[in-house]
Amino acid sequence: MSDRHVGVIGLGAMGLGIACTLRQRGYRVRACDARAGVAAAFAAEGGVACTTPAEVANGVRVVVSVVVNAAQTEQVLFGSDGAAAAMAPGSVFVMCSTVDPNWSMALEARLAQHGILYVDGPISGGAARAASGQMTMMTAATPAAYAAADAVLEAMAGKVYRLGQRAGAGSQVKIINQLLAGVHIAAAAEAMALGLREGVDPAALYEVITHSAGNSWMFENRMAHVLAGDYTPLSAVDIFVKDLGLVLDTARASKFPLPLAATAHQMFMQASSAGHALEDDSAVIKIFPGIELPAPTDKERP
Repeated sequence: MSDRHVGVIGLGAMGLGIACTLRQRGYRVRACDARAGVAAAFAAEGGVACTTPAEVANGVRVVVSVVVNAAQTEQVLFGSDGAAAAMAPGSVFVMCSTVDPNWSMALEARLAQHGILYVDGPISGGAARAASGQMTMMTAATPAAYAAADAVLEAMAGKVYRLGQRAGAGSQVKIINQLLAGVHIAAAAEAMALGLREGVDPAALYEVITHSAGNSWMFENRMAHVLAGDYTPLSAVDIFVKDLGLVLDTARASKFPLPLAATAHQMFMQASSAGHALEDDSAVIKIFPGIELPAPTDKERP
């Protein structure tokens, strides 16, 4: 089992960037994706295409999972041709999805029964930062899991925060990050929608806000998608239906009020039910009545 061989399961916007970054930094990357042809395209660039999670996990010390949610992670590990049965004792599974912290803690214990180490390692930063190796990881793991995975974690991310010596802390911080991200996108969409309704030139509004105190990273990034009229998903509306749902479930368990998160969740739910579920999360702006959105352009968006 080579330390320079690593597996990546899930080649979406973030997973593909991670796989490419690891390959560029000298790793032999084995990868698979549920969508036909995606792994083959990665192999054409120098990776190794696999057809199942078990094939990805065979002979590697570290498996990185970048799928959508807990259910997909369960399937990746324990479904037909799952990775867990193929992983050697002492190897490590790095879970990068946004999940319930309690579920992540339970997964650590479940994998330990198979002799598999675990890193609770949600990620943030977007596709561009994943592709450049500059994304952020919010991790929690035992010292043994860190020892096994550290080199890979440092290769795939610009910042690796170590938040605890057992699973759960990484997912807790990611949940809070998603609260802010979802609220910021919803607020950005509301502000741009008001500007459009009032007849403000959207490009001028974007220029002013991105150089003023009202700016946020999400306004600058997501409203560029709106200006381009491009709702090709990097992070879809339904991602925030899920993630803000997790935020609210976490707070509900301790009877903690989250009025802004609840409102943002309803906005994404409204966009999803209106047919925009699989569009870019900036499509939440489409819930506002009486606005004329910019038409698609050839301008490259971030």
